[in-house]
Amino acid sequence: MFSTVKKQARPGFAVRSDKHTMRLLLASSLLVVPMAHSATVTDNTLTVTAQTQESVTAPLKGVVAKESTAGTKTDTPLRKTPQSISVVTRDQMDQQEPASVADALAYTSGVVTTYRGNSNRNDEVISRGFRYAPKLLDGLHFGLSSQNGGAGQFDPWLLERVEMVHGPAGVLYGQVSPGGVVVMTSKRPTAQEIREVKLSSGNRHLAEAAFDFGGKLNDDNTLFYRLNGIGSTKHEFVKDNKQERVAIAPALTWLPNEDTSFTLLTSYQNDPKAGSRNFLPRAGTLYSTSVGYVPYDFNVSESNYDKSKREQASIGYNLDHNFNDAVSFTQNLRFTHRDEDYKYLVYNVVAPANDHTLTRMAQHESQLTNEFGVDNQLKGVFDTGAVKHTVLGGLDYRYSHINSKMYRDRNSDYPIDWANPSHTDIDTSKLSIVSSDQKTLNQVGVYVQDQLEWNDWNLLLSGRHDWSQVNTRDNTSGGSEVSYNDNQFTGRAGLLYAFDNGISPYVSYSTSFEPTLYQGEPGSPAMKPTTGKQTEVGVKYQIPDSNTLLTLSWFDITQKNVASFNRTTFFYDQIGKVKSQGVEAEVHAQPTPEIALTAAYSYTDVETKDSPTAAEIGHSPAAIPRHAASAWGTYSFQHGVLNGLSVGTGVRYIGTAPGDATGEYYVPHYTLYDAMVKYDLGQATSSLRGTTLQVNVQNLSDKKYVSSCSGEDACFYGVGRTIIASVDYRW
Repeated sequence: MFSTVKKQARPGFAVRSDKHTMRLLLASSLLVVPMAHSATVTDNTLTVTAQTQESVTAPLKGVVAKESTAGTKTDTPLRKTPQSISVVTRDQMDQQEPASVADALAYTSGVVTTYRGNSNRNDEVISRGFRYAPKLLDGLHFGLSSQNGGAGQFDPWLLERVEMVHGPAGVLYGQVSPGGVVVMTSKRPTAQEIREVKLSSGNRHLAEAAFDFGGKLNDDNTLFYRLNGIGSTKHEFVKDNKQERVAIAPALTWLPNEDTSFTLLTSYQNDPKAGSRNFLPRAGTLYSTSVGYVPYDFNVSESNYDKSKREQASIGYNLDHNFNDAVSFTQNLRFTHRDEDYKYLVYNVVAPANDHTLTRMAQHESQLTNEFGVDNQLKGVFDTGAVKHTVLGGLDYRYSHINSKMYRDRNSDYPIDWANPSHTDIDTSKLSIVSSDQKTLNQVGVYVQDQLEWNDWNLLLSGRHDWSQVNTRDNTSGGSEVSYNDNQFTGRAGLLYAFDNGISPYVSYSTSFEPTLYQGEPGSPAMKPTTGKQTEVGVKYQIPDSNTLLTLSWFDITQKNVASFNRTTFFYDQIGKVKSQGVEAEVHAQPTPEIALTAAYSYTDVETKDSPTAAEIGHSPAAIPRHAASAWGTYSFQHGVLNGLSVGTGVRYIGTAPGDATGEYYVPHYTLYDAMVKYDLGQATSSLRGTTLQVNVQNLSDKKYVSSCSGEDACFYGVGRTIIASVDYRW
């Protein structure tokens, strides 16, 4: 594609003299449909040669992503990355209307996103048999670690894409779980003007308003902005519980010269009602009792006592600078503050009176978190003979400080008969502090990576060394402090051959390391760092000249020193060694402008190899299904009387999963159906151009099911039917 631009420039293009050509290209890279450019300037006329190329931060049309930085920290085609990576684009999220980042991954292979069902206060994702996959936002950690229960939520409306890096990624990101990491990319400023307002309503008294604006701020094409936000309220399936949220994310990009780009990224999210988080008994959910089953909307807690509040704010930036054609520097930096406060009655055990009465404990927990992260990257691109190199060297630093308090009333059991519930007043004077601690993490990592390409061979070599210190101050024991200092080398090697026909077989080996941040029983020895290693063999197929990408992979992961929560002692144990093997297959395809399809299948075989609890050895940890599959497809009518109409449907299958760690109980498999209908009103009348109506239904049949169990006292009902109707206006 060629275009000739005279003195009158189009938005996103700066027509200047020779020295401003790079500024034009930088501005052009912010366009909604990014391109790769080569340019020449002659007599004030600029000729731009553009070839279709995907940006990893700009909006992408369709459900098929072909490039990612998540696996290498460099813009790399997925078919040349020797690791399985799944990308959920903005278009796919708009089609499916996920309520959370975890829900956005519901059609992704190798992950379990629904295991907590209605109890969905955090984004908790199980990946390749390990919980929880840590989250990254714009290349930096969001939340203390995978051991922090998912660390809250980030509204998916504020994101351009969500990616799942399958398997260990510690060589680039430091302390992570061997199962993988969730990588989130914020919406960024664009040169093309964006003006969008969206209003939604639905069942459970859903009311939601969202907006997204972007474009340039001056005629010099040096300042660009993005401002998007959302406000919502809805009732949960759990009786007397609501979710309320207000979130906004302003961003600004500045191009001070032809070699430099600076993007300021900020966000604020306030959840005055952040959602419920509780447990249900196995008796009455997984199997019937003398009076049947626990009601699907049963609230274990008391509405006159409940509190669920979370507020978080962050500010950071991305800085890119090219020293020359071969050497460039990138710095990502962010500070995040999070304030959480939760009060609820937590289910304890089934009362001895009968099989439908529960005992409950009053609980109050608060957490104040400050996080800082910075990642410095120096990239060099050069050749040694016939071998092309992309070398990346980096130094990153993480600081996390968490001040936590927990109050409980263990003396009053507050019984409730779920077959005939009656409200109870809570005596808050009986609450006593059981833990008050300050936990501080300091981590420094140095890494180097070389991507070598010779003919069609692609070799990836990475190495990293981490130094970390975890300091815990126990305020309940007079301020005693314990510090753990760990250091570890992690590495990765991957080899891939990219055939001209689009087939790319690969093999890789990688390791991971994560300090254990949990507390064992008083007097127990300090917990050892959790380590992991993985071998992965796979093949990718990107059909030439088409929007189709297929990935098939086999993996073998061993994790040592796994920490597990003991609901009897309310402390953590290290269960020893867990081994996970499996197969994942995934398809993203858009064979025609009308048809879009994603499909995934997962086989995961997890086994506890070593544990202080002998009964767990040889069995799978709870809540991990051996089989899972999903498919989502849309058809958009392009011609005729149905022009402007799009229909979509999806199916999600979650196989039978262990209901405990000893193989005594199993949670039955279940299948969920989703649907979408969308119509562009501009096709009916030009006066409504830019207006679309959309209806989404998730769990179409309103299936009642147990999403998972993790023992006799920790079962969860799944989410019932959700209906969302929205009107979207873009101009």
